[in-house]
Amino acid sequence: MKKYELLTIIKPNMDAEEADKVIAKIEESIKSLGGSVSSVDKMGRRKLAHDIQNFRDGHYVAQKLELAPEKVAEFKRQLSLNDNILRIMFMEESKVNA
Repeated sequence: MKKYELLTIIKPNMDAEEADKVIAKIEESIKSLGGSVSSVDKMGRRKLAHDIQNFRDGHYVAQKLELAPEKVAEFKRQLSLNDNILRIMFMEESKVNA
């Protein structure tokens, strides 16, 4: 299992409760692939650097997770199928402990 960080931008036309359901669905997806979520940071609604799908802001969520490297492609595919997600940034957690 490798450690990863996931930054997700969820559409702003959802209230906090609906955004929480999207976050829960992401966590379910990770668990169904045999991974685990170690932390979730709901950063709130923030302005985007540029418009995405005619939205000027979005709900930002940062998650730290563990997932088998061979499951990453399937996880990214599942994220891309979710219409409520504007953007994702998925990266391997840095080895440097600051």
